[in-house]
Amino acid sequence: MTSSTDLAALLCSRLCHDLLSPVGALSNGLELLADEKDPEMRQRCFELLEQSARISTDKLKFFRLAYGAAGGFGNAVPVAEPRALIEGLVAGNERLTLEWAVAETTLPKPAVKVLLNLAAIGVDALIRGGTLSIGAESRDGATEIAVRAAGAKIAFDPAIGHALDGTLPDDQLSGRTAPAHLIRLIAEESGGGLQYALTDGALVMGAVLPDA
Repeated sequence: MTSSTDLAALLCSRLCHDLLSPVGALSNGLELLADEKDPEMRQRCFELLEQSARISTDKLKFFRLAYGAAGGFGNAVPVAEPRALIEGLVAGNERLTLEWAVAETTLPKPAVKVLLNLAAIGVDALIRGGTLSIGAESRDGATEIAVRAAGAKIAFDPAIGHALDGTLPDDQLSGRTAPAHLIRLIAEESGGGLQYALTDGALVMGAVLPDA
């Protein structure tokens, strides 16, 4: 069984992988700015630096709640928070459209973690753009979550599906599959579960998490 230390290391690897591009762009932008004298080009450098800084900040905020303890929140998280984080995740891709259908004002923190990670899996699957639809509601003592990624091409690593349903061998766990493994553990600890279905044009993922 994968230890908590191993899982934490894999999640850190995923975080570093996703931050490498925007942080690297910051470094490159600063180098260009130091050598550039043309006012128009310097302004363009500043714009690129601002964009990279915003992407880096958005990703860190996302990972803080999706992976971390997020101590600034109680047991219930205002839904405006995960919505803003997911909007930040898709903002840099004009080919992505977000549809939000969450009527609740707050969700339990474990449910928010599951929702965020399923949303990230959906975004990764939409390699040619498309629509990410997110819904969640509290009903009969449980939180139900549904995430649908629909587009011209869906890229879904089967290993992520195996991590979601608990059939991925421990020795095949990686930074790419660790988030799916994490939310499966969260679901199991609450007595709930995850499921997914893949078609040619859509990836649909769902979760049911009984309230603590």
